[in-house]
Amino acid sequence: MFKHSETRPTTRDAQASERGPAHPAVPEQDGGVGADESSWARVKRRLRVEVGEDIFSSWFARMELESRAGDVVQFSVPTRFLKSWILAHYADRVLACWKAEDPTVQRIDLVVRSAARTLPSKPACEPLPAPARSGRPVLESDGLRPAAGGGLSEALGGSPLDPRLTFETFLVGRSNTLAHAAAKQVAQARRGDALMFNPLYIHADVGLGKTHLLQAIAWAGGLNERKMLYLTAERFMYGFVSALKTQTALAFKDALRGIDVLIIDDLQFLQGKSTQTEFCHTLNALVDSGRQVVVAADRPPGDLESLDERVRSRLAGGLVVEIGPLGEELRLEILKARVAAARQHHPGFDVPAPVLAFIAQNVTHNGRDLDGALNRLLATNKLTGQPVTMEMAELAVRDLVRPPEPKRVKIEDIQRAVARHFNVSRADMLSSRRTANVVRPRQIAMYLAKTLTLRSLPEIGRRFGGRDHTTVLHAVRKIETLADKDQGLAQDLEILKRMLTD
Repeated sequence: MFKHSETRPTTRDAQASERGPAHPAVPEQDGGVGADESSWARVKRRLRVEVGEDIFSSWFARMELESRAGDVVQFSVPTRFLKSWILAHYADRVLACWKAEDPTVQRIDLVVRSAARTLPSKPACEPLPAPARSGRPVLESDGLRPAAGGGLSEALGGSPLDPRLTFETFLVGRSNTLAHAAAKQVAQARRGDALMFNPLYIHADVGLGKTHLLQAIAWAGGLNERKMLYLTAERFMYGFVSALKTQTALAFKDALRGIDVLIIDDLQFLQGKSTQTEFCHTLNALVDSGRQVVVAADRPPGDLESLDERVRSRLAGGLVVEIGPLGEELRLEILKARVAAARQHHPGFDVPAPVLAFIAQNVTHNGRDLDGALNRLLATNKLTGQPVTMEMAELAVRDLVRPPEPKRVKIEDIQRAVARHFNVSRADMLSSRRTANVVRPRQIAMYLAKTLTLRSLPEIGRRFGGRDHTTVLHAVRKIETLADKDQGLAQDLEILKRMLTD
C-alpha cells in the first residue's frame, strides 16, 4: 500500500504536457533510480493497458520515479490533489503492477514534488525565452486572499504560469490563426471595455498549443492591471473541495466572482456533480456581470458528455474556436525555433535543413512529438559526439511517425448529410414529427451516429431532440434488420458512410 508523505507544494505547472517533453527528475543520491527506470517504463505500459489511455494520461502521465530503497519505491507527483486521487483510487493497482515486474517490492511511497527539484536550470530544448518585462502582471490570486482563512488562500492559489509561454513565442499558422487572434483580442482588452467574445472556448487535440495560448492571455492580460486567475480543472476541483473542508465555500465563491478574467484549462477533466454545479454558477455569474471567461478543452462543448447540459449550452453560446492539426510549414517553423532555443545552451548543436524538413514531413501528430524528436537528436549528438545526420534522424523518429488518424465524424455532419440525401430538413429530423418521410431518415441518422461515432445512446438521443436512449436503440435495430432485406436501403447506407468518412 502507499505510504503517506508530503513535501512542500509544487510550483511546477500541472499542464506541462502542453509545453513539450517534461524535464527528467533529479534522482536521489541513495535510491538507485537509474537501475529501475526500465522497470518503471514497463510498469507504465502495464498501467496504460489496464486503465486505458485517457485515465493514464489524466492521473499517471506526471508521476515520476524518485528512488528505490530496499522493498520501497518512491514516486513524486506535482500536486497534492493528484497524490490524494492516486492514493484513493489506484494505490493497489500501481503496487500490483510493480510486483508483477519485481515481487520484492512491498510498498509504494508517494510524495509531492518540491519546486527546487523540478526546475532544472538548463533544459535541453526549451521554447524561446520570453522577452524582458517591465512591471509584474496581476496574476493568480493577487488581491484575492482574505485576511482570515488559510484554507481559502490555498484554494485560490492559481496554477503556476510558465514565463516562456507568451504571445511572443507562439508561432502562428493556418491552423491556429483564428484562435491566436481571438486570444490576443481578449488579452489586450482593458477593465471596463465591452467584451467581444465571452466566453472564449478553445478546443484542440493534445500538443497543439491550447495551454500556450491560455497562459499567454494570463501574462499579457495581467499587464493591463486586470485580476487574472489561471486554473486547471484539476486545480479548480481541489480549490472547491478545500474550501468546503475549511468551511470557506462562500468566501471562495465571492472571491472567484471578483476575478476580471477567469481562465480554465483542460475542462474535460472537471468531475463531480457539486463541482460542476459550482463551475456553472461561477460561469453564469462572471458572464452576466461582464467578466471575461476563457476555457480550453480537447473537444467542442457539445462533446463533453460528462458536463451538465447547462454548462455546455453556456460555453457554446460564446466564441468556440478549434486549433487544427499543425501544417507542414508551421511544423518546420516550430522546429527551427526549438533548435534556436537549444543553441542558447548548446552552441555546437546544429541540425541540417534537410533533416528539419524530414522531421517536419514525417512527425505530424503534434508539437509534443516535434519536441521529442529534437530532444533525441540533441541527446544523441551530445552523448556520442556524432553530428546530426539524416540516418540519425530516421532512427530517432521512427516510433514518432504515426499513421494518419481516421476522420472524426460528428453527429451534426451525419444529420446534415442524411437530411440532404433524403430531401428533408435537419429541423424536421430533430422535431417530434412522425410522418414516414421524416421517421425513416431520422432512424438512419441515429443508426449512423451509433456506428460511425463513439457517442453513447443517451448522448445520441439528446442530439436528436432530447429523445430517450431506448428510441435510439430501437432505430439502430430497425435499420440493421431492414438493411439485411432491402438492397436499396443498404446502398443508401454505404453512400452516406462514404460521404461522411472520405
